[in-house]
Amino acid sequence: METLKFKTTIKCGGCISSVTPVLDHLEGIEKWEVDTVNPDKILTVTAATALKPETVISALAAKGYLAEAM
Repeated sequence: METLKFKTTIKCGGCISSVTPVLDHLEGIEKWEVDTVNPDKILTVTAATALKPETVISALAAKGYLAEAM
């Protein structure tokens, strides 16, 4: 298992609803969550297989959100 963390611009429940279909369908992701209380809006992704940070960053960018690997 691999855990990736990202600083994001996902800031509310509506944002989470917007990215849910994208993140739920990325191959290899077992679970993910966003800490919207943290000032950096940390997205934590747990993957069963090797997952490139660029894959997650691109998926979020397609929905209009920025992400930066930590």
